[in-house]
Amino acid sequence: MKNIVILISGRGSNMQAIVEAQIPGARIAAVISNRPGAAGLAWAAERGVPTATLDHKAFASREAFDVALAELIDGYAPDLVVLAGFMRILTPDFTRRYEGRMLNIHPSLLPAFTGLHTHQRAIDMGCKVAGCTVHFVTADLDHGPIVAQGVVPVQDDDSEDTLAARVLKIEHQMYPEAVRRFVAGELAIVDGRVKGRAQDATQWLISPSLN
Repeated sequence: MKNIVILISGRGSNMQAIVEAQIPGARIAAVISNRPGAAGLAWAAERGVPTATLDHKAFASREAFDVALAELIDGYAPDLVVLAGFMRILTPDFTRRYEGRMLNIHPSLLPAFTGLHTHQRAIDMGCKVAGCTVHFVTADLDHGPIVAQGVVPVQDDDSEDTLAARVLKIEHQMYPEAVRRFVAGELAIVDGRVKGRAQDATQWLISPSLN
């Protein structure tokens, strides 16, 4: 049984998708938020998942917060740390601590559109497709070995909100699958790239409207 610690800052919809997936061999050891009162904490607690809060505003520096966060996480003996809408830029020391065992999902087809406002930027650039990327976390923001990517079409009348909603549906399918593959030992980082035991359609979740 592998212990999973999930970090959130808000409602944690991807956290909810992972919990509800009931991944074989995985135990959700804790859901942790940097924001007291985050809606996802109540959702997890209602389902018997241990929760904790560590308010980043109580710390004088990003480094001090990350040290305390790592101590809190390690108390749950995690095999994998999952960032699910955790709105903090992590320090290099923190990312090195969990190298090869920390996943993030970003709402763009990396390496395009790192950072914020990814959907509006895709629309503004006239992209015909958009999507999301699950990747291992490194010290470089929104970089790291790519596990999987999901693709959706960009419609002519899309707004940032409508495109975000379409991408989110793919995220909720793809992120639990990526966690499942990690737990099953199907992922390995070789020469900076993720190699899977089965390179199949689960690597890409294409919207039916693209077919």
